[in-house]
Amino acid sequence: MADDDNKYVGDEFEEEDENFVDEEAQEIEGLYDLVLPPGVPQKVIMEAMQEFNLESTIRKYGVKTRDEIEDENLLVLRGELDAVNNAQIFIYNKMKELYNYSG
Repeated sequence: MADDDNKYVGDEFEEEDENFVDEEAQEIEGLYDLVLPPGVPQKVIMEAMQEFNLESTIRKYGVKTRDEIEDENLLVLRGELDAVNNAQIFIYNKMKELYNYSG
């Protein structure tokens, strides 16, 4: 009887299906994220989003500091694989231009 005390109404109908994917996971299935390091200018991000039809979102990542790993919210651009790869090249080249880097 102790097991019945912890059940909620409707639990008896709930099945654990290993193939179940919630709506949010379905929306991002087949999409890839390009994690942007802090310091990328907003103008460059906006240009990449428009040029490659990407959307921006935030993901929590573990960032190593001097003493420990802290969770940080980092900006990511999300889209199809080809668009994300092309955006990475685009952003890299824009950053090289902005900072006159020849390497």
